Amino acid sequence: MKTAARTAAAALPGTPGVYRFRDERGKVLYIGRATDLRSRVGSYWTNLKGRRHLTRMVAQIEQVEAVACDSVHEAAWLERNLLERSKPRWNRIRGGLEVPIYLRVDKKGPRLVVDYGPFGPDDAGEVFGPYLGGTQARLAISGLGRVLPLGYTGARLTGSERDMARVRGVDATHRDTFLAATIAVLRREPAAIDTVREQLIQQRDKASAGLAFELAAKVHEELEAIDWLVAEQKVTVLTGGDCEIYGWTDDLLVRFEVRAGRLAYWTQRACRRANAQRYLDRTPDAWVPFAARGADLAGRLLSAHHAA
Repeated sequence: MKTAARTAAAALPGTPGVYRFRDERGKVLYIGRATDLRSRVGSYWTNLKGRRHLTRMVAQIEQVEAVACDSVHEAAWLERNLLERSKPRWNRIRGGLEVPIYLRVDKKGPRLVVDYGPFGPDDAGEVFGPYLGGTQARLAISGLGRVLPLGYTGARLTGSERDMARVRGVDATHRDTFLAATIAVLRREPAAIDTVREQLIQQRDKASAGLAFELAAKVHEELEAIDWLVAEQKVTVLTGGDCEIYGWTDDLLVRFEVRAGRLAYWTQRACRRANAQRYLDRTPDAWVPFAARGADLAGRLLSAHHAA
């Protein structure tokens, strides 16, 4: 029956998400995340590369389960939340290696800074996040500063900062415009994001045309970091509350539990439609597409497993 798990893996979508393996007793062996679920999960049976310590685990895999996410960033958070709640035997670390960070708009500075929280009622500025990945966050700050040099609009600039402000044609009159545009990007407003991306693409292409390839590569990294920063990520929310999320398909009920804004529990079980409806009615409207997609994928994996 172990070949059934490998066959089921082929039914996974080529999208970001989180997967887990169970043995023949139903015990969770491993939880992982992927940029491409089908490719990543399939690699356990084709090429483990630097993961050869998992060879014995692969021989025990009986069932594959997965949740498709809306971004790589969302998948990273979901994996972290699940592992903080329970660490299966074959996972090495509870939680994850990345340190959760926030971006704070210091309006007095004005500037955009990395912060680690926690935040009190007297903390100045608007806070965004949390995000996983300090390197990506700092690259995103660099990219935003390249287009919206908020830091050069302050009243207390050093001599070198005043020189740079003059070179860039920036002064205090730009402060409110840059501040509003920066906040709009962090709030994931499409028009603001498109404007920043277009300007960075122009700067990247100009640098490349001028044979400044290192600069072009840096700007390209900043572009990718901004895309990562503004990608949908709803499984860990700073001001989130509690709720239960249910999806159903073909007599299979999938349940997700959110506590204090963090989706950290995920189960699935057999359930008749008549019994499922009372659970489906509890699902907040904003989560219905996520829950329906999760149930559909769970049903497809189970069907593929039984057909093998």
